[in-house]
Formats: sequence, structure tokens, C-alpha cells
Amino acid sequence: MAQLSPLDRLQQARCERLRAQLVFYRSRGSDAPDLLLQAAQRLAPLDAAMARETYPEALLAAMCAGAGQPQPEVGVRAVAAAARTAPVEPGSQQAADLLLDGLSAQFTQGFPQAVPTLRRALEVSGSGHTGLTLVCLACSLVAMELWEDTAWLNLLEREVRVARQTGTLSMLPVALDYLASYHIQAGDFTAAAAFNDESVALDAAIRVSPPPYSPLMLAAWRGDQQSTAQLTRSGIQDASPRGEGSALVLTEYAAAVLDNGLGHYSSALAAAERAITGDVLVARSWTLTEMVEAAARAGRRDVGEQALEQLAERTQASGTQWAQGSEARSRALLGEGPAAEDLYREAIDRLGDCRMNAHLARAHLVYGEWLRRENRRQDAREHLHRAYDMLTAMGAEAFGERARNELLATGETVRKRSADTISDLTPQEALIASRARDGRTNHEIGAELFISPRTVEWHLRKVFTKLAINSRRDLREAALDTKLNGAWTPPQSRSSS
Repeated sequence: MAQLSPLDRLQQARCERLRAQLVFYRSRGSDAPDLLLQAAQRLAPLDAAMARETYPEALLAAMCAGAGQPQPEVGVRAVAAAARTAPVEPGSQQAADLLLDGLSAQFTQGFPQAVPTLRRALEVSGSGHTGLTLVCLACSLVAMELWEDTAWLNLLEREVRVARQTGTLSMLPVALDYLASYHIQAGDFTAAAAFNDESVALDAAIRVSPPPYSPLMLAAWRGDQQSTAQLTRSGIQDASPRGEGSALVLTEYAAAVLDNGLGHYSSALAAAERAITGDVLVARSWTLTEMVEAAARAGRRDVGEQALEQLAERTQASGTQWAQGSEARSRALLGEGPAAEDLYREAIDRLGDCRMNAHLARAHLVYGEWLRRENRRQDAREHLHRAYDMLTAMGAEAFGERARNELLATGETVRKRSADTISDLTPQEALIASRARDGRTNHEIGAELFISPRTVEWHLRKVFTKLAINSRRDLREAALDTKLNGAWTPPQSRSSS
């Protein structure tokens, strides 16, 4: 309709930006970076503030295109360089301006130089509602990149809650994918699966393709070889025509996680080396930790030390407990003697002070493996039991099996088990139960999840049977968080801690 009307130059530029945003919403492919960059450059002399909001969008689009970007002139570094020529508002503390400055610095000067500005962008984003926009999603990626687990969760929970309330659905599948990724790292695989299910329901309703990242990551962390292979094939088939190169990079990260869990360390190392080649936020930081472990176990100390050097540059600039715990664990894997033991203990202490339970469990695992090789069987059993219990409870079956095999090697008798899910709710049932507990009607629940009220009622009957209750009143009075065994509950019902 706008194109059929007489538009001035500013209106034409705004229309061009909107068209570019829609391309990104629908595909996240290689067309979007160039369109957003052109829109930003066209806006620059007409509306400087809007131009500076559009450049970070172009950067995010270029990062999603990643290695699939066929035109180097609109790759991440080229967009970052162009963004540094954007009109500057001296001393601006707007999230978009800070994000633009920080990301431009990261891709043109280096990660450590960008951290102070990026951290300030997160602080500004966290202090007020900005809406579920491309800038908000870029800020959540920055939180992952900086190992800021609290900022990552708080920012997305707030904006997802508002998006649900207001019906702002176009970017919701991406936000849900990022939330699912958080819960994978935190060891709450049931919550991650629930967010993935909600994203699929949105796709059926609004035809916006959900990102393939977290379902693949979840399968890899679970040690599910068949699902990981299937999701990798379908993800590549879906992402390649669109040029969504970040999906291709993250399939390699997922392969590294899966193979480390299975003990296929040479394969894990090869996948990690492929994954760190692209300019994709988060992928490099997370993959470097997998690379160090794979290299250490595959007898490639030289490669491990190179990866550790790159990792340390990032973790030391970040300084969070998650970052420092990851670095300590990686150093310990390449260390020897008392120094290595001190690093293992530091990793466990630091990771125990943040929310990243999947990484804490793996720290116990590698420490237990090291202790057994030091012939300290009793000490090894303590940490291997802790790792086994945590990993099997969250559903990380391959890593759990690694812990079980190590316990057997210490002389322990260990019954093989997996997460007990027989009486648990499915992710869809968990979503419906949590909403019903909060007082929503079947029609309201169905509208949110894009299913019929009759389907809601059918799921609730199954919920009542599994929880041994008879009514919604019983559901509200039940200790639902315990009954769900870690299943997702709505953000507004979760404590900030």
C-alpha cells in the first residue's frame, strides 16, 4: 500500500527498511544483510537515529548469514566497517548506539576492545523495555558472547513475556530459540524442549521459519546420534538455499558436543576446527571450549594450547564466573599435577556460582576422569557420581555414560539408568499445565499455543492423570515445579534467581 502512494525520500527509506526487516524475519538468509545495509545508508542523511538502529540490524543479519554469505562486500566485517561511518550522536547511551559501537569494534578491532561498550549496551537494554526487536535479539546474542548468563535470561524472559501479551509474534520464534539455548546450557533440557515446541506451533500459525539452532543443540547435548544426524541434514537442506550460514556453523558446534560426549575426540576436534572459521557470534566462544577438550583427549596438545589462547583472550575480557570457570576447566585439561587439580577445583567453584549446570556437571566429569588416572579412586568416585547424577537427571545421556564408564573403571558397581520420564509431562503438557495453573481458560491457552480448546482439554486430562489430581484447583495447589521435574514454567512465575 505504501508503494502505491506518493512517498518522500524519508518515507521511501523507511519502506525499504521495513521490506528488509521482513526478509530477515522470514528467512534470516543472505539477502537480508545487503538490504538492511542499503536501508541504513539511505537513512543516514535523512534520519540519523533510525540509521543507527538499522546498522545493528544489518550486522545481526550478516552474522546469521555468516559463512553462507556469497557477497564479501556485505559480510560481517564489511558491514561493521560501514557502520563505523554512521552518523554519531556524541555520548549517546541508547542501546542501539552502544550496540553498534561495540559490535563494530569487535569485528574491526577485536573482542577485548569491544567488551566495555557491549557490556554497557546490555546494562541499558536490561534497565527498560525495548520491545522484541532485532536490536533486542542482537543484545541477547551479545549476552551469550560475553558469558553473561543472568543478562541473557532476564532480557529475553521480559521481552518474550511482553511479546506474548501484545501478540508481537514475528520475532518470537527466534527469541524462543535463544531461550531454549539458555536452558540447554543451564541443564534444563525439558524447558528447552518446551520452548522448541512453542516455536514450532508459531511456525504453523504465522509461517515464520523457526531457527534450527536449539533443537540441534539439544539433540547433541542429549547424545542422540540419530536425531542429531537427522536435524543436521534437514537444517542444512533448509538453510543452504537461503544462505543462512550461521546454521551451517552451528551444526559443526553441535557435532563437536555430540562427539565429545561419545568420546569420539578426533571427530569432535575436526568439527570444532570447522566451526570456528566463521564470523558468528557465540559459536566461536562456545566451540573453543569443546576444541580444547577434544584436543586434550586426542593427544593434540599443540592445537589445544592454540585454542586455549584464543579462549582466554575472550574469557579474561568477560570476567564472569561462567567465563572464568570455562577457562579454568580448559586450562586444567591441558595441565598436570597439583596445578591442574587447583584449576579443576576453581572451575567447579566458579561454575557452581552461576546458572550453567550443564557445564558444572562436565567439570565434575573431567575432574573425576583426571583423578582416576592419578589412581585416586575414592576421590574420583565422589566427582564421577556427582557428574553421573547431574548428567543423567538432565538427560545428557552420552556424557552420563562417560561418567558411568569411569565409575566402573574405579571398581564401582553402577546401574545404568536414564532420566526418569515415565510419569513426567511432555513439553506440550508442561506448557498447558503451567498456563492452566495461572488461571488461563482453555480458549486463552489455545489462542497462545495455536491449538483448539478441545485439544487443550485433551492434554489437561492427561496432565491430571499423570499428576494424580482431579481438577484445575488441584493443579494450582500442587507443587507444580516439582511435579514437572524441571519442566518450563512461565517467566512471570519464576524467581529472578
